[in-house]
Amino acid sequence: MLPKDMSGKLKSLDALTAIAAHARKQGQTVVFTNGCFDLVHRGHVHILRQAKAAGDLLIVALNSDQSVKEIKGPKRPIMLEMDRIELIEAMEMVDYVVVFDDPDPTRLIAAIQPDVLVKGADWSADRVVGAELVEKSGGRVIRIPYLQGFSTSEIIERIVKQNGENL
Repeated sequence: MLPKDMSGKLKSLDALTAIAAHARKQGQTVVFTNGCFDLVHRGHVHILRQAKAAGDLLIVALNSDQSVKEIKGPKRPIMLEMDRIELIEAMEMVDYVVVFDDPDPTRLIAAIQPDVLVKGADWSADRVVGAELVEKSGGRVIRIPYLQGFSTSEIIERIVKQNGENL
């Protein structure tokens, strides 16, 4: 459940659509990336830094708890939505955060119309959701090199392997 007060970096989709349009009118480059950001780790920081370097305004779309559960299974997310929001908001390179319930960010990308769409290179070019929308409007897609061993799933597997399932 999103807080009613969306001051700060957490914004509604409507607000971000207007913010992105204004930024483009000012000649700024709008960058968009998305993810679950469950158990925020070095790989996430790496992608977010690279995403911010690709433009002026970085919008991060965060999967809601329900969306994460649908994508990753009933044992996820590990970190609740509000905790994940606070962690992503705290990162200096992130300008705005939006939470979404859909299984993918197509609706957000269509509304925000980013100039640059960023995903980790663990996503093949043909699997980057929204790539066609961004490229069709003259934007570009950047795939950031993946840091081996730094995915939430790999970290969870490592914890379980080292400590057993009953921590």
